[in-house]
Amino acid sequence: FPGNEFMVDSSADGILFLSLLSGRNPEYLIGKQLVAAPLLAASKLEIIPTAYLLIDGGKETSVSYISNTKPIPADKQDIAMATALAGKMLGMQCVYMDAGSGALSPISEKMISTVKKAVDLPLIIGGGIRNKNAASNAYGAGANLIVIGNGAENDRNLIEQSANVRDSFGVKIEI
Repeated sequence: FPGNEFMVDSSADGILFLSLLSGRNPEYLIGKQLVAAPLLAASKLEIIPTAYLLIDGGKETSVSYISNTKPIPADKQDIAMATALAGKMLGMQCVYMDAGSGALSPISEKMISTVKKAVDLPLIIGGGIRNKNAASNAYGAGANLIVIGNGAENDRNLIEQSANVRDSFGVKIEI
């Protein structure tokens, strides 16, 4: 979330209640959240306020197109850090940095570590993670959780490999 309120499934354990802080489209900054808030309040879902940052992964992705959002440039760690820090100050409980589905390149280790040092929050990294090495780089830079959507579709072994990499770093996530 956000996509729209029809994406909420009451059989889930919880929901990352995303606000696209790196964008300037009010629909994904707060609009979709306003529509879904009463439905979520009435549910038994755990709601996790999440700062969502779209990072340039080398090509326009579905999320940038649908949200009409220009991603943070891949080499602008200071912008990503300031955006994540603002999210923390607004009360977000975790940060999700995403290069988007089908990204050509994953988020750099330098960007991940810069953000991680600035905010003491769980850090989720997604987009462009297609192999064990990319998973290792993300965890090594400070990720608490990685998202491997397309990577797992193309290589089912990547799920187990990524879990092994996570375990080798002793990564724990608590919100």
